[in-house]
Amino acid sequence: MKLKIRESLLLFSIMTSIITAGTLSARSQENPLGEFTGQTDIGSPKLSGACSFDAERQAYTLAGAGSNMWFTNDQCHFIWKKMKGDFILRTRVEFIGQGVVEHRKAGWMVRPSLEADAPYVDCAEHGSGLTSIQFRRFKGANTEEVKLAITNPDVLQFERKGNIYIFSAAHYGEAFVSAELPILNLGDDVYAGLFVCSHDADVIEKAVFRDVRIIRPVKEGFVPYKDYIGSVLEILEVHSGKLEKIYESAQPFEAPNWMRDGATLIYNVSGRAEGWGRLNRFDLATKTPTPLDTGSNNRNNNDHVLSFDGTMLGISDQSPDHGGQSCIFTLPSRGGTPKRITPLTPSYLHGWSPDGKWMVIISFPEDINPVDHPYYQQCYLRLLPIDGGNPKVIAYVYGGQGTINVPSWSPDSQRIAFVSNSGLTE
Repeated sequence: MKLKIRESLLLFSIMTSIITAGTLSARSQENPLGEFTGQTDIGSPKLSGACSFDAERQAYTLAGAGSNMWFTNDQCHFIWKKMKGDFILRTRVEFIGQGVVEHRKAGWMVRPSLEADAPYVDCAEHGSGLTSIQFRRFKGANTEEVKLAITNPDVLQFERKGNIYIFSAAHYGEAFVSAELPILNLGDDVYAGLFVCSHDADVIEKAVFRDVRIIRPVKEGFVPYKDYIGSVLEILEVHSGKLEKIYESAQPFEAPNWMRDGATLIYNVSGRAEGWGRLNRFDLATKTPTPLDTGSNNRNNNDHVLSFDGTMLGISDQSPDHGGQSCIFTLPSRGGTPKRITPLTPSYLHGWSPDGKWMVIISFPEDINPVDHPYYQQCYLRLLPIDGGNPKVIAYVYGGQGTINVPSWSPDSQRIAFVSNSGLTE
């Protein structure tokens, strides 16, 4: 996926204070395999593999043996989730230790069955740094390979669009390098997940997978601003790259603000469901949203900004009593009666005067019109010094409109909150 920088007007100030980072959602904490539903050794390797999930770190450690994944059959350890339709799989990966065989493999795999000689496709990183799509077209056929023009990546993304598979890999901080497998029919129902193969029957190799995301993209033919999918609230430490998913909802929401107390976010509920347009407070300790009182102004869009002293909240509201056109109001940040600021409509709020050191920008694919800011695209968040220079990719995101429409820095200047999107992964 070739991207060029198309910066949204997102200049964020640096503030001061400390928060406690969020933890994984309750659903993931209750599941010993996190996002996945099963694990197995494929091909009966001599040594058994295993997976452990650390809910606090949101990390999976896979241990796997297996003589190879090549020719007509496979041996590996595989942690999986049954899926249908299109999807995007993303992770950061790191081998543990120096390894024994340079062709040990780790990555994403998709296959219609767990039989050793089943057709399959994977995006694999080897211990040698080789990065490739490997695939078996039919049961018992020889494995084929398409190599990527990148070595030793630590970000792996695997996308299915019908019978098309796209492997994108990157060194964290850089843009993706991609290769496409145009036609491979594995059927609609597949096992999708992570694998490790040691390439030596007498050796177990390990890899750690972080920032694991299983994304259900928007369906073909969706109508923008009419059709919606769910939202995921994420927190990123911008300099270390640590990423946490802290909340998800089938009801879409957008544009998180961080309050001065460092313990609370504000975001707006989007879509067309009941409650659309209200603002919610999100408590980072309890991971619980509650409505924020904005009086009769209950059709707020994602242009809502906190003042830098934390006492006031500015909103852009589209309630019927001012013709359904956006109008700017201010109110106490804890909620209360709004005060109208702009006599003319439509008018939109974008921010108070900043005094910052960094910018976070959102970059869209190059086929996106530069005046547009659409939903449901693969895009990047980039960190840019305020005095210019080369931007660094800090997050690989399926999102767009509503991801970071407002200042979303934490008060300690170390984190940003943002929204990504995904349909339900049943």
